[in-house]
Amino acid sequence: MPPKTPDRKSPKIEIQSASVSSAKPPLIDPGSLLSSNDLTIDELRSILELADRLENEDPTQRDKRLFKRRVSLLFYESSTRTRTSFELAAKALGADTSLVSAQSSSIEKGESLKDTGITLRSLGAECIILRSPYSGAPYLLAETTGLPVLNAGDGMHEHPSQALLDLRTILRHLNAGSKVTEKTLADVTITICGDIFHSRVARSNALLLPRLGARVILCGPLPLLPETAAQLAPGIVIERDFDRALAQSDIVMMLRIQAERLAGLALDLEEYKGRYQANTARIAAQAPRALIMHPGPIIRGLEVTSEVADGPQSAIAQQVRNGVAIRMALIMRALASNGLHDVRPGKNGRR
Repeated sequence: MPPKTPDRKSPKIEIQSASVSSAKPPLIDPGSLLSSNDLTIDELRSILELADRLENEDPTQRDKRLFKRRVSLLFYESSTRTRTSFELAAKALGADTSLVSAQSSSIEKGESLKDTGITLRSLGAECIILRSPYSGAPYLLAETTGLPVLNAGDGMHEHPSQALLDLRTILRHLNAGSKVTEKTLADVTITICGDIFHSRVARSNALLLPRLGARVILCGPLPLLPETAAQLAPGIVIERDFDRALAQSDIVMMLRIQAERLAGLALDLEEYKGRYQANTARIAAQAPRALIMHPGPIIRGLEVTSEVADGPQSAIAQQVRNGVAIRMALIMRALASNGLHDVRPGKNGRR
């Protein structure tokens, strides 16, 4: 049982219990988030509203929410924004966190993901946040451990928490609130430009945003954007001409060229910059009122110039800030996945 907390009462937060989508195998804990497609519109709304409440809550009360619950961060790849914001989110709720990285654990000696997961569960982990270079790894970990697993990026597959924080950033820019419906982003055009093929961020956003009514334009050269990408979801179109895409856009999401995944792919970076870089002249001419986003890390001078990244249209810093609130809500959801709604300290024992 969790250690006793002070007698001071913490305000109650109602959280909608997660339901298992048809895409999620039945052995996976319903508090897991493995794909953007796992979430119904009602669950999206619940997460966004919970993020708002937690962000605005008195920190001295909020840190009793998950007092002494145990959250493990298992990161096989380097990370700054995602790892730090998940850790800060868990600690802001009062949870204890442990970080396991490939460079400082038995993973380096060849331990399997399955055995690492079983070890973390045996040590008391109640939720695992996983980043892996292998697509599908979060599904394996969730099935193996029976714990709620939050996908912090798996290979070239998905990065669902990034899509959620991007959505929150877009909604706040549009003054749309958190009560999302299938029509919340109707008449909104969002361009995602860059290395679409290798981007888990692009995939999660392309799966999520059209479900809220957005028109999504994918833009980039053929080696980084195959024609089949238009089949990701209804409401997605491909546009090779960046200027033409910009002229239609309310939101522009730039992506990094992932050099670590480009083995064997010939790409002329100077030509790429000429055709697809978000620079001051291009943005001023084609999209002077569009919001500029980027999931990071930014390669300044390649996909975006410093003037644009730091300019008045940029929401890049806001995206990072929104990550903490969204990830607090996801951790709360994960640890409330037994269906109990009262998440005051001491009410829900460890499973």
